[in-house]
Amino acid sequence: MTFDQFLRILRARWKLALGILLLVVVGTVVGSFIYPKKYQATTTVILDAKPDPVSAQQAMSTMSSMTFLSTQIDVIESQAVARRVVKNMHLADEQSFREEWNKETKGQGNFEVWVADLMAKGLKVKPSRESNVIEISYEAANPAFAAAMANAFSQAYIDTTVQFRVNPARQYSDFFEERARLAREKLEQAQARLVAAQKDKGIVATDERLDIEMQRLNELSQQVLTLRANRSDAQNRSRESSRNPGGSPDVISNPLISALKTDLARSEGKLHELLERYGDMHPSVIEERANVNNLRGQIQKETSLVSKSLGVTSTVSVNRESETNSAYETQKERIMKLKESRSELSVLEREVESAQHIYDAIMTRLSQTNLEGSTSQAGVMVLSPATEPTKPSSPKMLLNAALSVVLGALLAMIAALCVELVDRRVRSAHDLSLLLGVAVLGALPGPGGKAPKKRMALLRSNDTARAVLTQ
Repeated sequence: MTFDQFLRILRARWKLALGILLLVVVGTVVGSFIYPKKYQATTTVILDAKPDPVSAQQAMSTMSSMTFLSTQIDVIESQAVARRVVKNMHLADEQSFREEWNKETKGQGNFEVWVADLMAKGLKVKPSRESNVIEISYEAANPAFAAAMANAFSQAYIDTTVQFRVNPARQYSDFFEERARLAREKLEQAQARLVAAQKDKGIVATDERLDIEMQRLNELSQQVLTLRANRSDAQNRSRESSRNPGGSPDVISNPLISALKTDLARSEGKLHELLERYGDMHPSVIEERANVNNLRGQIQKETSLVSKSLGVTSTVSVNRESETNSAYETQKERIMKLKESRSELSVLEREVESAQHIYDAIMTRLSQTNLEGSTSQAGVMVLSPATEPTKPSSPKMLLNAALSVVLGALLAMIAALCVELVDRRVRSAHDLSLLLGVAVLGALPGPGGKAPKKRMALLRSNDTARAVLTQ
């Protein structure tokens, strides 16, 4: 079919095409006037991608922005949010919904779920481009109800998001409370064993006690070394005094013996003078000789006392060394026992420290989960709440009219072509040539008309017609 034929068909069937076009347009316009008007209210919410200061978790850390927004849109459109809207708006108490539910389902199924599904039909959720803003729209016949439902869905979405964060934290809180109770019992048992061991060993502070005992052992060690040196020195002096009493350093350094020796030397000198002057039997000589003998006796006596004192000093040094050695050995055994006790107590102390660390870690996590369970922040904020719309969102008169014109024109052309196929007519020389299978020699104009020059030129250019004229 050529375009000329198509135009001829439309020109011939113009009444039918025009009727269908007017029918579609008028029907659409009338339907738009009759169809109930609906109003759409929109609430915009923004998703905060900053980390939660309580849980220290970032909402979009493990998924891309688009995936996160798609997830949030699915949450808003979920039945959980719709049921929360029904609960918050007390829609289940409306008798009209109850009657419609009984009529449609005959009382079967869950009424709240049915109402939630019914309310979700007017919900539309759309994310903004390249941002974390989501538009929550609701369409209803009542503008006030549309605005209330849009705000209700946004609030229900925020409450659901908070619940998603709070419920796991509360479950973990119960778990950590039980673990904290068990850890506290273990800590108390470990502390009781440590206290009992300390009482049994008589040790309160093992490290301090061990330091004191080690200091005492070091002091005894120094005393043993000092007494050993003193004992050796005293024994040497005692032996020297036994071999040569007069030549002993202690005897020589003794001031009394030194004074007596000085007096003896003076008396001997005086005795020698008296012997030269008076003779051996002179009373002065006899007296002086007695004085010399007395001094010599005193020197020997004092020398003997010094020698004995050196022996006593040597004996005392040996005894003191022996006592100190015994104290040193006793202190060493005490330290060994203390170290053994300290090893046992160290094990118990490590058990107490380990139990304390576990208990502290559990209590820290419990405090964290309690904070997470009591938080009311969802990371979602209402950017602009819905207000009551003043103009209906549907039906859209101009759009419907434009669509009806396009659709009506399409239907009109299809109807004209279908009628033409059923009732075929000859509308041009080309149609006649196709119908009869012969060439067209000429075309006569209608009454009072003229043959179109363009059509005659086309006929003259026809190869078939040219062949006939040649014959």
